[in-house]
Amino acid sequence: MADTMQFDLVSPERSLASLQVSAVQIPGADGDMTAMPDHAPTITTLRPGILRIEGPEGSSEYLVTGGFAEIGAGSLSVLAEKATPVSEVTRAHIDELIAEARASHEAAQAHPSIVDEAAKLLADMEALGTHMSL
Repeated sequence: MADTMQFDLVSPERSLASLQVSAVQIPGADGDMTAMPDHAPTITTLRPGILRIEGPEGSSEYLVTGGFAEIGAGSLSVLAEKATPVSEVTRAHIDELIAEARASHEAAQAHPSIVDEAAKLLADMEALGTHMSL
């Protein structure tokens, strides 16, 4: 078993990380999961949450708002809708994400088929702010 695997985190705005890691905790849409070297190939969607990375150079955390993760035996790529290092997140940033989610929820009221999805997004954003104590 290899000790590390390649990890890449990108968002539409920028590439946030490209390094060797020993484990990544992913906020999957169906629940948190941890990917390690030699993981079975998997693709999962992300929910808003904290993505945690552990590697030889230490650990780091990123706030992600959604996206996809592709896991393989030797690599993990995360394509995030939005991603920000937790060290850069402020209460104003969380408030902005909540406002966007609230606007999506209100807009969805006109389309009943997407109301539940928008309500879940809003609840996830509010929970994320509470979880980060911001």
